[in-house]
Amino acid sequence: MPHREEIAHAVRRLLYQRLQRPMPRTVQAPHPLVVNASARHCHLTQQAVETLFGAGHQLRVKKWLYQEGQYAAEESVTLIGPRSRVISNLRILGPCRDFNQVELAFTDSISLGFDIPVRASGVIKDTPGCMLMGPAGFLELPEGVIRAAPHVHMHPEDAAFYGVKPGAYLRLRISGTCAMTFDRVLARVSPDFKLEVHIDTDEANACGLEPGLSCELLA
Repeated sequence: MPHREEIAHAVRRLLYQRLQRPMPRTVQAPHPLVVNASARHCHLTQQAVETLFGAGHQLRVKKWLYQEGQYAAEESVTLIGPRSRVISNLRILGPCRDFNQVELAFTDSISLGFDIPVRASGVIKDTPGCMLMGPAGFLELPEGVIRAAPHVHMHPEDAAFYGVKPGAYLRLRISGTCAMTFDRVLARVSPDFKLEVHIDTDEANACGLEPGLSCELLA
């Protein structure tokens, strides 16, 4: 059953929506908002890791990330694009997944010489492929290269606070000298998530994202 505070907040939110007025600043979100730039990286299956690094190889933790259990691995690969242009030291993020996916920024796609669609993570049908090279071999991906859509990881409590369901979109307002509002920030909801927005390096550079900037999610 919902807590009394959750019910009271839901009633206040609906009231302010009906009046077309923003929620007052005195109403606090259940968790602090974190906005991070997500640099180019890839997610790999265990089979792919073994193809690139050798039989039985396990990813090693280089740096733990903000989301619980997620990490940047010690291992990196070289990406070979359609015109034999390369990006070296493409970081692998762990743990292993059940599909292979490469996430690049728009400027990366220009450098490599191919068109990359904006997609939610895991939606890789009809996307370009590439070749990955590791110390033990090559891996040809027939698909899976995307520009990740700006998205927010939300705990169900956060989703309830902002009044959104999984797959809905929010706006992200970032202050500063290059103040900017992102209008389509995809909501991803899970009990395992902490409240965190991911934008890519192109988007972070465009808005001048840096520590200390005021950031606000708007339903």
